[in-house]
Amino acid sequence: MLQGKRIGLGITASHCTYADVIPKITSLTELGATVVPIITHSVLTAATRFGTGEEWIEKIESLAGNEVVKSIAEAEPFGPSNPLDCMVIAPMTGNSISKFANAATDSPVLMAAKATLRNGSPVVLGISTNDALGLNGINVMKLLNTKNVFFIPFGQDDPINKPNSLISDFTLMAKTVEASLNKAQLQPLLIQYTK
Repeated sequence: MLQGKRIGLGITASHCTYADVIPKITSLTELGATVVPIITHSVLTAATRFGTGEEWIEKIESLAGNEVVKSIAEAEPFGPSNPLDCMVIAPMTGNSISKFANAATDSPVLMAAKATLRNGSPVVLGISTNDALGLNGINVMKLLNTKNVFFIPFGQDDPINKPNSLISDFTLMAKTVEASLNKAQLQPLLIQYTK
C-alpha cells in the first residue's frame, strides 16, 4: 500500500499517451498516496490533436488534488528540504531518457528526479519512445543499471512499423511504485505489449 506516501508524477511530452497515463493518478491516490504532479515546459505550452496544455493541466490537477509544479525553481526543493518518497516519470520520452541518463537537469521533471535520487529514494520510469531500441538504447541500458532507478514493465508497441519503439504498460504503474519502495524491480520487465 502507498498510504501516506508522497509520489511525484513527472509528465513529459509524449502527448499520444496522456489519455492512458493521466487517469492512473487515481490508481495511486486510491492506495493512499499524495500525488505531486510535475511537468516539462512542452506539456504546458503544446497544443496537439490530443489536447492543449491547459486542458491536460486541468485534468492532472483535478485528479491529483494538487497544482502542477512547472518550473525548475519549484522542483529543486524536492531535495532534502521537501522530499518525495518516490518519483515517477510517465510518460518518459526518449529526449528525457537521454538527458536523465547523462545527468542533464533542464526541466522541472528532471530536477525533481535528480533530487529524489540524491535522497536515495526510488525513481520509476514509464518509457514511451520511438528510439528505445535505436540510438537511445544505450541510455535505457544505462538507466537499467542505475541504483534506485526502476522501470514500469515495457514492450514493443508496433514491432513491424516501429521496430525501435518501446512503451510501458501504464496499468502497472502503482505495482511498480510499490515494488520500488522495497528497492525491487517489478517483474517481468520485458512484456508482450498489448493496447
